[in-house]
Amino acid sequence: MKYRGSCHCGKVKIGFEGEFGAAISCNCSICSKRGTLLWFAPRDSLQVTGEEELATYTFNKHVIKHRFCKTCGILPFGEGVDPKGNRTAAINIRCLEDFDVSKVPLHPYDGKST
Repeated sequence: MKYRGSCHCGKVKIGFEGEFGAAISCNCSICSKRGTLLWFAPRDSLQVTGEEELATYTFNKHVIKHRFCKTCGILPFGEGVDPKGNRTAAINIRCLEDFDVSKVPLHPYDGKST
């Protein structure tokens, strides 16, 4: 299925194709404060429009690039590398259009302890 989403002001748009199984609800300091629910996909499958409008934030081990809109501050996705070395996108499913997050099973992830 094809999905589209954006930041709040619409300057950054994302699109990708995939099938949802479950999303991650992480309790690390940044995810819990911003309320993201994350679904992971290969980074190459994510199309981004308005990439020049993005800023990047890293913290802790500095391995995840938290990408957010410079205008509205909303994070539609993050970027990193999985344990096998594959580029990965962590898509914030709360930023998807016409998408009911209550229908997606959530798996807790203890990012606070890592």
